[in-house]
Amino acid sequence: MNTEITFKIVEKIGVIAEYQTGWTKEINMVSWNEGEPKYDIRDWSPDHERMSRGVTLREDELRLMLNYLKYRNRK
Repeated sequence: MNTEITFKIVEKIGVIAEYQTGWTKEINMVSWNEGEPKYDIRDWSPDHERMSRGVTLREDELRLMLNYLKYRNRK
């Protein structure tokens, strides 16, 4: 059983890093398999046809992560 994974970049938020290969690490809102869009951090090829493994976060997960980072910087 080989199920194809589909994706749609709903909103491009920003480029975090650029590599000499032309690939970029980005944070975007991505809908995977026609699901609810989630925050997504991963490397993308210049044409956005290929990507690396990454991290997807719901809004509440992203807010929690940002709070952890904010608290960490206060120490």
